Amino acid sequence: MPAAISNLNSFSINSNSFLFSRSNIPQALSRSTSSTSQSTLPLPSTSAAVCYGPSDLRVDSRPLWPPAPGEATIALGPTGLCGSDLHYYTHGRNGDFALRAPLVLGHEAAGTVTALGPGVTNLRVGQRVAVECGVMCGDCNKCKEGRYNLCKGMRFASSAKTFPHLDGTLQERMNHPAHLLHPIPENVSLELAALAEPLSVLIHAARRVGLSSKDSTSTTTPKTVLVFGVGAIGLLACTLARARGATRVVALDINQQRLAFAQSNGLADATYCLPLSNKTKSAGATQEEKLLAAKENIMAALQHFDAPDGFDVVFECTGAEPCIQMSIHACATGGRIMLIGMGTSNITLPLSAAATREVDILGSFRYANTYPEALQLLSSGELRGIEKLITHRYRLEDAKEAFELMRRGRDEKGGLVIKVMVGGNASTSGN
Repeated sequence: MPAAISNLNSFSINSNSFLFSRSNIPQALSRSTSSTSQSTLPLPSTSAAVCYGPSDLRVDSRPLWPPAPGEATIALGPTGLCGSDLHYYTHGRNGDFALRAPLVLGHEAAGTVTALGPGVTNLRVGQRVAVECGVMCGDCNKCKEGRYNLCKGMRFASSAKTFPHLDGTLQERMNHPAHLLHPIPENVSLELAALAEPLSVLIHAARRVGLSSKDSTSTTTPKTVLVFGVGAIGLLACTLARARGATRVVALDINQQRLAFAQSNGLADATYCLPLSNKTKSAGATQEEKLLAAKENIMAALQHFDAPDGFDVVFECTGAEPCIQMSIHACATGGRIMLIGMGTSNITLPLSAAATREVDILGSFRYANTYPEALQLLSSGELRGIEKLITHRYRLEDAKEAFELMRRGRDEKGGLVIKVMVGGNASTSGN
């Protein structure tokens, strides 16, 4: 097996030089030129959007194996593109996780069951299902505790963390463990059901900060909520907080167009545009000066919101150091901060401002046991304006164009890009 590739700005991958797991065997076979032992009928094929390296995305035709015991074959609907998908497309890596073989991207998807492997009894052919893409070991302590999102043996579709990689959902059909396929309510489209994945991220985070579902036995009082960053995840945080009974939801960003989208669609009660940082000036600033600037900026925002005591819950969805610093000052005494955005690994924080006011700073990683609730919420109509998050749709064969749109952040008309859907029933490219 080749060593990891160090220069990801200029590499190309020869897939025949890698060892493949069963999930990657079809990819290897699709590039075989001949075989003296082929005496069986050829496998059916499926088209897939495969990332080979930075800006190198190809739509390949690949054989599809029959479902193994415990698996089902799904005809996939639209896949929602995620920020992690964009990182793989742009850089050939997502943080520390670099591509070591071609990888099918995408993990926000739903589809229709077309075949069942031996032993599958929880599904039927023709059933519509949402795809939970993290395949846990099921045997470790975290899995047995129900916190399988922390399973060290987790293989996540479209992630390069483990090798061989597990292919994602940007393909026409795929096989997947049947117990990770969740039935979709009749009134929820495949497109909306794909949002069960990012919504699950927020449901898991909301549970950790005490924003309980309406049918919960929790006696906690309603919360005021502040959200840093109103991309797709931040906007979902806003609409989920509303559904969970938050008395006030406000949002901050550096992009006025995104903030206007949030407020005009009823996703936030109020918004505030933070000043853009002067990178030249901040590059020479001391840590103390940066911390002071963050405090001054958030104090101006709190004054704008007429919230001098801060907010009970803060969702930090940017991963940016100044926003994490600001979140501590924005959080009310005894409140909770949920870190969702992933940015720089090491940052400087005003910890005394948190410790002396008993502000809890919590982390959240993916989700566990959330899909049934996510699908129920999508069916209930409680998530006001959620369908408006889907701004653009592309066919699978136009996947590269969809990624380029995400990279630009605006379409050719200057329109805002929030959630881009690729494949499935997206019959026309663009909006």
